[in-house]
Amino acid sequence: MGFAEPKFVGYSAFRGLAFYPNGQPFEPKVNYVYGRGLRAGYVPVSRTKVYWFICFNSPSPGPKIRDPSMLKKQAQELVKNWPSDLLNIIDVTPEDTFIRTPLVDRWLWPTISPPPSKGRVVVVGDAWHPMTPNLGQGACCALEDSVVLARKLAGVIGSGLSDASVEDALRSYGRERWARVFPLTVRANLVGSLLQWDNPMVCSIRNSVIIPKVVRLGPILEHTNFDCEALSSNV
Repeated sequence: MGFAEPKFVGYSAFRGLAFYPNGQPFEPKVNYVYGRGLRAGYVPVSRTKVYWFICFNSPSPGPKIRDPSMLKKQAQELVKNWPSDLLNIIDVTPEDTFIRTPLVDRWLWPTISPPPSKGRVVVVGDAWHPMTPNLGQGACCALEDSVVLARKLAGVIGSGLSDASVEDALRSYGRERWARVFPLTVRANLVGSLLQWDNPMVCSIRNSVIIPKVVRLGPILEHTNFDCEALSSNV
């Protein structure tokens, strides 16, 4: 399709899914812990499971590690002096749920980046617009892509799905979705950069002033709302 390779953003992430067979003890909210060039978060996702992550600055993506015991050891070492709740969550995480991934994105610059379709071939989601997880919108945007794409194709079904009509529909899908995914990709990147600061003085201001007193989660996430409207049985 001619896309540039996704670009490493300067930090990687450990992620896992803790398991509490007798029920997890946390309130249903996202919890964050901020450090210098390092941050973590966790949120209950069911009665017995808690999703967690650790983002840490790194000069390169580093080698791919598949040994789950090594991944667990590295994650624990990063936050060894952090709150006990986080340490316990990592400790009760089954090793087969540990992953470590370099975080990447692709900025779809207007007039420069190729469209998501070529002929009757089209891409959606991370294949087109990989973004960092700082706004939690990667998978959401992929689902939005599928809804918009289905609507565009449904609109040409009556015409017999000729090559011209299908290609027009795919181009229309690309134009509509670009206006949404490009700003989200950029904003996710900028939010991540803010949260990965490592200068002690800057981090102190971020933690004591910017995050609690300046940043408001509602306005930041308002743009992530997407109304797919009622889905037709023909889509």
